[in-house]
Amino acid sequence: MAITTDQHGVPLTAPTEAIATYDRALDALLRLHPDVVDETTALTTGHPGVAMGHALAAYLHLMSTDRRDLDTARAAAGELRARAELPREQAHADAVDAWVGGDWVGASRTLDALLQEWPRDLLALALGHQLDFFLGDAANLRDRVARSLPEIDPAHPHLGYVHGMHAFGLEESGNYAQAEASGLAALATNERDVWATHAVVHTYEMQGRVDTGVRFLLEREAHWGSDNLFTVHNWWHLALYALEAGEPDRALAIFDAQIHTEDSSGVPIELLDASALLWRLLLDGVDVGPRFVRLAEAWRPLRQEEPWYGFNDVHAVMALAGAGALADGRAVVDRMERHLVSATGTNATTTAEVALPVSRAVIAFAEDRHRDVVTLLSPLRRTLHRFGGSHAQRDAWQRTLLESALRAGDAGLARALSAERVSARGDATYNWRQRARALRLAGDPARADAASARAAENQARFATAFTPT
Repeated sequence: MAITTDQHGVPLTAPTEAIATYDRALDALLRLHPDVVDETTALTTGHPGVAMGHALAAYLHLMSTDRRDLDTARAAAGELRARAELPREQAHADAVDAWVGGDWVGASRTLDALLQEWPRDLLALALGHQLDFFLGDAANLRDRVARSLPEIDPAHPHLGYVHGMHAFGLEESGNYAQAEASGLAALATNERDVWATHAVVHTYEMQGRVDTGVRFLLEREAHWGSDNLFTVHNWWHLALYALEAGEPDRALAIFDAQIHTEDSSGVPIELLDASALLWRLLLDGVDVGPRFVRLAEAWRPLRQEEPWYGFNDVHAVMALAGAGALADGRAVVDRMERHLVSATGTNATTTAEVALPVSRAVIAFAEDRHRDVVTLLSPLRRTLHRFGGSHAQRDAWQRTLLESALRAGDAGLARALSAERVSARGDATYNWRQRARALRLAGDPARADAASARAAENQARFATAFTPT
């Protein structure tokens, strides 16, 4: 089979007629478009001798984080290993083998090394970026992309997608102004870049710029609101903004229409968002009706699998706890504990360090054991990132800790936590509402009233963002 190159000049073994299919699959992956599945299938079935087709298939099933996809990923890994001839193809086989074997960190490092040799390998860059996200590695989420960015042809249309990846890494690293600029530059190149959209939304959220974020999403809804693999997640962000604007009914309407519907596919990324939104509503004392019960049932097929990604397991426990199915929630915790007896690899480490104590805290919260929640979550405040997700996603457990501190009557902790939050995101209404509660608990009614007034003022301003001008 001929040695040739893809559209970025990266070597692979493939017949000429297969290159166009590989390039289309890579383009769809960068756009997070569902066509990536069809193009990859066309490549593996029409050209089964092309190693990189099997690499794509393996990566697609691994990045789902769904234990049910692991057998398919393992089979694709075997095909990749058997056909890998070039050093670059063999490096991808090494990365896939590590990931399939449970060594997510090893897979990430292998892709780092690969990119030093072939910095324009956008498949390695995109999947390494996803691994950094799954591992909560904010520095490499930023720096992996920064290392490749100068090597991409400035005239190539994919450069904008690389800027979008960089924007998210910058945001997760706290470089908000640079992240916003990079994300907006990516969108100027391609307005349908849903990952760049997501990065910019995060910058606004992490700064408490809720009205800016709402307007940004609503004005661009035609470009992100349907027909992509990240549709649900960006709707989730709009629902979070609705909560900040004091409109839980709007958040629930978004949940029903976009996040968890009768047509939902039951894949982890969608179930994660559904659990995370309902849990925030629960923390805020909002009645969500039977939604938790339906969501808990949707999690059933995944929670019966052997643990594979602790971040998913915690969200399953949140759904079960919210539904009042505490025995089922404890069963998931028991399964995680049994997994740790003999398991090795990245998930075993992060489950022991983070996912298991967080899951126990979620159940403790549902049982009104708020001092236990404080005991479990307080030591994890600076290490939650180790089991993946974004700052915005992990904020669910920071909020759980603060809510339990308030309910447990721990005025000192509640005051300290709320002070941190208003310092970081001074316009966020949630932060000021919690600050008011903490100050009132601490016996400082004057400052509590001022905090309540600040919350009300910002909430009224944010609500106007949902009203067309």
